[in-house]
Amino acid sequence: MRLLIMGPQGVGKGTQAAKLAEHFGIPTISTGDIFRFNIKNKTELGLEALKYIDKGELVPDELTNKIVEDRLAKDDVKNGWILDGYPRNASQVVALDAMLERLGTPLDAVVALDADHDVLMERMKKRAEIEGRSDDTPEAIAKRLETYAKETAPLLDTYKQRGLLREIDGVGEIDAIQANIVKALEA
Repeated sequence: MRLLIMGPQGVGKGTQAAKLAEHFGIPTISTGDIFRFNIKNKTELGLEALKYIDKGELVPDELTNKIVEDRLAKDDVKNGWILDGYPRNASQVVALDAMLERLGTPLDAVVALDADHDVLMERMKKRAEIEGRSDDTPEAIAKRLETYAKETAPLLDTYKQRGLLREIDGVGEIDAIQANIVKALEA
């Protein structure tokens, strides 16, 4: 099973990706985790990414694409994976299509979680309190949700046209949401 999990910040992508990874016995691949691994291990790609991160800039698509493709070529993903946090824009969709074709591993489905804007704001506010995350200020949250709506949400139409999209309500009990996702994937 090769899945993308998409949705706005605070909708529960990470939580559901972890549960689905356990259910299907496949790894979750988070672009944030990939960057941290490469930086920590001082790989060539990690050192290049650090140049942008240290300046507070977004890592360019070209470098992000290289890091994702490098990760998707590893042995532990031969039986499948869940990609969380990628693609984030139209050019990354094109890049992902090309890398999956090169790797001979077509995408099986795209899970799109959604929740009302107020629910997302409240969840991220709680997350900031619990985890002490400095990047979860109301202003930063609003900016990330706006960026998602402008750049990433339109990608869902692409996957819908391809017949890959499974839209799931991200509000409710965690296990019930997971059951809904599994049911949609097995339909």
